[in-house]
Amino acid sequence: MGPLAGVKVVEFAGIGPGPFCCMLLSDMGADVIRLDRAANVGADPNEPKYNNLLRGRKNIALDLKHPDGVEAALKFCDQADILIEGFRPGVMERLGLSPEVVMERNPRIVYGRMTGWGQDGPIAHTAGHDINYIALTGALHAIGTKENGPTPPLNLIGDFGGGALYMAMGALAAYIEAQKSGTGQVVDTSMVEGAASLMTSAYGALAGGTFKEERQSNRLDGGCHHYGAYETSDGEHIAIGSNEPQFYKLLLETIGLGDADLPAQTDRDNWPRNRETLATVFKTKTREEWTEIMEQIDVCYAPVLNMSESMEHPHNVHRGTFIDVGGVKQPGPAPRFERTPSDTPQVGAYAGEHSKDALADWGFAVSDIDALLASGAAKQR
Repeated sequence: MGPLAGVKVVEFAGIGPGPFCCMLLSDMGADVIRLDRAANVGADPNEPKYNNLLRGRKNIALDLKHPDGVEAALKFCDQADILIEGFRPGVMERLGLSPEVVMERNPRIVYGRMTGWGQDGPIAHTAGHDINYIALTGALHAIGTKENGPTPPLNLIGDFGGGALYMAMGALAAYIEAQKSGTGQVVDTSMVEGAASLMTSAYGALAGGTFKEERQSNRLDGGCHHYGAYETSDGEHIAIGSNEPQFYKLLLETIGLGDADLPAQTDRDNWPRNRETLATVFKTKTREEWTEIMEQIDVCYAPVLNMSESMEHPHNVHRGTFIDVGGVKQPGPAPRFERTPSDTPQVGAYAGEHSKDALADWGFAVSDIDALLASGAAKQR
């Protein structure tokens, strides 16, 4: 099931963007095998079914400090179309799994490398997390309030947006090219560069003089009154995005300000004044009452829901946005494909849960599997 059915992917276990990238590929039908660390077998008391990023693939545990474990990993790579790894620069080389070694044995493989800073550069060797990567791109500086400074937007921009999505897109682009040329290549995915790419339109506005480098001073950062979140009388919030003049006009008419003598929508100096006016109106009703009034008309409206509420919203229920996987409700595969729909993914696996089965599935002989397990190069949970 899925448009990537038949594509084989080897994932070297990591956290965050690497697993999310491989989850996406698996959701689209790729056969993804996760090579976990033998030391992780039995070490994590948490049930993997709650780690949604691990869904959809089997897990084999290998000791990559054991020569037989490295050779087993290479045999997986020999058969793979795509490899995804998220170690610091130089780690795969020290393990004996460098692009040169892997691609000499399998010239068609796409070798995907996921890092925060990139494979080279003055700070490429240092540790970091999403917040550090987006701090280097202008993204973190632009998000937040004047009073409280930058606000981390979860880890959506660096890890998942700038990292995992760009890695998936890059790996698939290289895979398509390899089908024509017969030769794979390294895909160097830097979360800094991905996050910077996500800021492309903002950089264009900066160059054109329409973006102010001060938080809450622009159209999309909470600066304007017609694009932002407002508190309601019950302490909840609603989201308004009435940017276009026709939507803004309808908004004002709907909330009783159609005849009000307000400063022009585009009058930047009066955005704070207009925001105060709208805030006063929106505090007069509950979130549910505003939803009843505005959800079905073109004012660009939505209630601000928490995650539990989001799973029960009628639109999301109708679309099947959230699915049940092993008793855990979570977002389903996206996007949707007309002819080759994605299947419901299997639950995430414990480290080493499928070591024997995965080795057999990928063509290892029974005697070789027994030898790997006996030597400790592979471990079965």
